[in-house]
Amino acid sequence: MTRANDAVRHCDTLGDVRRAIDALDDVLVPLLVTRAGYMTEAARIKETSDQVRDEARIADIVRRVRAKAQAEGGDPALMEVLYRALMETCIAHEAHEFERLRAGAAP
Repeated sequence: MTRANDAVRHCDTLGDVRRAIDALDDVLVPLLVTRAGYMTEAARIKETSDQVRDEARIADIVRRVRAKAQAEGGDPALMEVLYRALMETCIAHEAHEFERLRAGAAP
């Protein structure tokens, strides 16, 4: 089985590292934009602002990404930190969208 960590290429220069990171960002940014779009969908569907933060869902995501990181040869603790930051940002975005949608404001 090929793991994501196996895709990391040896780099001879910092420029090589930066080009590889830029290429990954070109893939990640559209995915994160899509993820944020689903936060707007969640905000539209949820009936109360109390539903925006779901601790059980957060715990489920943390468990899932830690397991996925381990399976891919990555550091589960690092993925947890990254995902917790991502989720907090997404929760704040969803809360903003929840209020915006109910106020009838433009995006």
